[in-house]
Amino acid sequence: MSAVLQSTPDAQHDAQTEGIQLTLEAPGQSQLLTPAALAFLRDLHQRFEPRRQALLQARATRQASFDAGVSPDFRADTAAIRAADWKVAPIPAALQDRRVEITGPVDPKMVINALNSGANVYMADFEDSTSPTWANLIEGQHALRKAVAGTLDWTVLDESRPDGSKHYTLKPEAERAVLCVRPRGWHLDEKHVLVDGNRISASLFDAGLFAFHNAATLAAKDRGPYLYLPKLQSMEEAALWEVSLAHIETALGLAHGQIKVTVLIETLPAAFEMDEILHALRARIVGLNCGRWDYIFSYIKTFRAHHDKVLPERAQVSMTQPFLKAYSELLIRTCHRRGAHAMGGMAAQIPISGDAEANDAAMARVRADKFREVTAGHDGTWVAHPALIPLAREIFDARMPEAHQQHVLRDDVKVTRDDLIKPPLGTITRAGFENNVEVCVRYLAAWLDGSGCVPIHWLMEDAATAEIARTQLWQWIHYADDGREPLSLDDETPVDSALLDRALISLPGKLQDRLRLPGASRINEAIGMLDRLTHAETLAEFLTLPAYERLD
Repeated sequence: MSAVLQSTPDAQHDAQTEGIQLTLEAPGQSQLLTPAALAFLRDLHQRFEPRRQALLQARATRQASFDAGVSPDFRADTAAIRAADWKVAPIPAALQDRRVEITGPVDPKMVINALNSGANVYMADFEDSTSPTWANLIEGQHALRKAVAGTLDWTVLDESRPDGSKHYTLKPEAERAVLCVRPRGWHLDEKHVLVDGNRISASLFDAGLFAFHNAATLAAKDRGPYLYLPKLQSMEEAALWEVSLAHIETALGLAHGQIKVTVLIETLPAAFEMDEILHALRARIVGLNCGRWDYIFSYIKTFRAHHDKVLPERAQVSMTQPFLKAYSELLIRTCHRRGAHAMGGMAAQIPISGDAEANDAAMARVRADKFREVTAGHDGTWVAHPALIPLAREIFDARMPEAHQQHVLRDDVKVTRDDLIKPPLGTITRAGFENNVEVCVRYLAAWLDGSGCVPIHWLMEDAATAEIARTQLWQWIHYADDGREPLSLDDETPVDSALLDRALISLPGKLQDRLRLPGASRINEAIGMLDRLTHAETLAEFLTLPAYERLD
């Protein structure tokens, strides 16, 4: 249903809403998308959309050079930035200690549980763990607004309780995690808000609307606003965030640098521009984060045409692999040299109920991963499930007695271009191939049904992990497009379209006993999408771009 803002006798209202169209209605949206808020968003679009489009075109041009055989490298034109001695602005007190951070979507129940979880920071995620239906986005903005005000609560049906329901409320503010918000990346549009007939940037919609309603309250509490910035590929993309946020600060009467940011280094090109990204945002950046899953996805996508850069199955691509170890240690060295936090990556495991042996093995993997991070010099880490917070905190507390460990400079780390791009050795097993198919289909079906964070085989899957599965399938199958012999499974079965077709055909039967899975009604739709995307001649940049057109 279209909801075009109609003219009114109020001339000021007309001026504020001129040229803005909302293409769908959701409960409560009028309380968020007031005429003043819409005028604010329109201004952001008109000021920064041309530059965003130019940067997206620059991405496409750069990828074309990678497809032609070029490899990413450290930039010659920014060598002076890397060589000079400079620091980022001081880190505010609320972000000094970030040893354990929890991430998750922005539905009210999740917001309450995450803020109450005992983590130092909660990253409220509008990106990879939220399916961006219009209803989800509006509900999420409402939930965060109420959380900032301290009034958020939530009641759900619970037949196990005497009154038939369970009521969730926030703990006192001093006991809550610090709130950081991750808007969607520069590559995404918000199709439900049109300015002069064109879609607004999803990044500016998410960050702008959150700041419009919450910045003054958060600034008064010395709590931000704080943002996590995803999917950057260059210092120029960081510079666009800088000018956008500086304008937001001016428009909302905030001091310059009031909005603090952490940047996820989750694309391969960005790994070569860590210093430059810190420099572009030096008035407000407080750290970089090893976004490991998206980084692996980006590696595959960057080298999609390079036959010597094919990764083994996902389970074999751990952070102990040399190219990922080099990336994480370079991030630590770079951040600590510049006075910024070096945040570790996500533990995707979730507790396994009913199988103590399997649960112990999973927790041992988490423990080893967090031990690796803290001993390498990371200042904190991510978990996807509240039950992992005590484990992660125990490990960091034992080896990081201060709020952070920026004194660990890692001057021993010497990383070259080849260190960052050399692929690991490994295999593709039948189980690994079929797991990629299942994860991608089940996650996509759930995403289309409105769920962006899905537990599958005791791992919390989001868009990043589904993208690894999809791009690996595409790269493996298209390996033989130029007449090469196809790749093989470890049992010598060729990895080709026939193998994929058999896996897709058999999948519904395998999932028949799981009709209550998230998105079960959209499994066939997801299979069709994966079939088309994987057989396509060109690898789609993001799974979520064509899938978004199917969302309300």
